[in-house]
Amino acid sequence: MKDNTLYEVGFPKRLSQLRLAKGVSAREMSLALGQNENYINNIENNKALPSMTSFMYICEYLDITPYEFFDFEAKDPDRCNKLMQEIKKLDSSKLELLENIIREFRRTK
Repeated sequence: MKDNTLYEVGFPKRLSQLRLAKGVSAREMSLALGQNENYINNIENNKALPSMTSFMYICEYLDITPYEFFDFEAKDPDRCNKLMQEIKKLDSSKLELLENIIREFRRTK
């Protein structure tokens, strides 16, 4: 039998994480998506899964790609995207400095 952990646990948990990072209530997000007020709550409580179309709208609302939705290591993909856009503008010496700073952060965990 296929392991449905990603869908049954991972998906609802990830949706909740991303919604909270955006700072919106489940009700507010449901209504913004044109759904009934319990729509997101039902997904987060593992009572329903969205259709593919609805999933795309959820990603659009969260300002992320479907790939980023399933990137469980990224705690705040929207912020990561914004940082990446700024990083792309840096010259080589500044990139090296940033790389050293990141290494130092990871060392002090």
